[in-house]
Amino acid sequence: STVTALSMAETNENISPAAVLKLAKELRKLSTEPLEGIKVLLNEDDVTDVTAELTGPEATPFQGGSFKVKLVLPSDFPNAPPKGYFLTKIFHPNVSKTGEICVNTLKKDWSSSLGIGHVLQVVRCLLINPFPESALNEEAGKLFMEDYEAYCKKARMLAEVHAAAADSKLGPSEKRLKAADSQAAEKRRLDKKKSLKRL
Repeated sequence: STVTALSMAETNENISPAAVLKLAKELRKLSTEPLEGIKVLLNEDDVTDVTAELTGPEATPFQGGSFKVKLVLPSDFPNAPPKGYFLTKIFHPNVSKTGEICVNTLKKDWSSSLGIGHVLQVVRCLLINPFPESALNEEAGKLFMEDYEAYCKKARMLAEVHAAAADSKLGPSEKRLKAADSQAAEKRRLDKKKSLKRL
């Protein structure tokens, strides 16, 4: 639907028509060929309204959670990177209590050839490797540096309350327990089968 992207580019004075067309094309590609752990939520009426759901990476306090992120594009996009915001409450050194994502992270190594997919990957990588030295949430940064276990506990607790996947009423730890239970049940079933074979 190039027509809608074009008419949008004409009504959106901020971002150049060429940038809007490029953005529409990239977002469509991201929705048909999603990046790992990233689901772009397309807004057909306004492609400049960029929202995505990030899956909490494994072996992090955010594992199993679903985090909504919004990218706000500047008028000179793609020459300048978008600003990012977590719409889902999260306890993280590089995310302020209002959800703003550390600008330095998104600015770092930015070039106009990089797209929305790159920004979303950078944000998801932050969930794996925070940068406590440029903390926007001082409490999270301090805890991350001084008492990692306590940091994980608090981050996990908030994730379970605010980022439980929409398709389930269970929090991430309950999901893990359920998965572990079903694995244990499967193992018992196989062990039983083996012992019956021996008879």
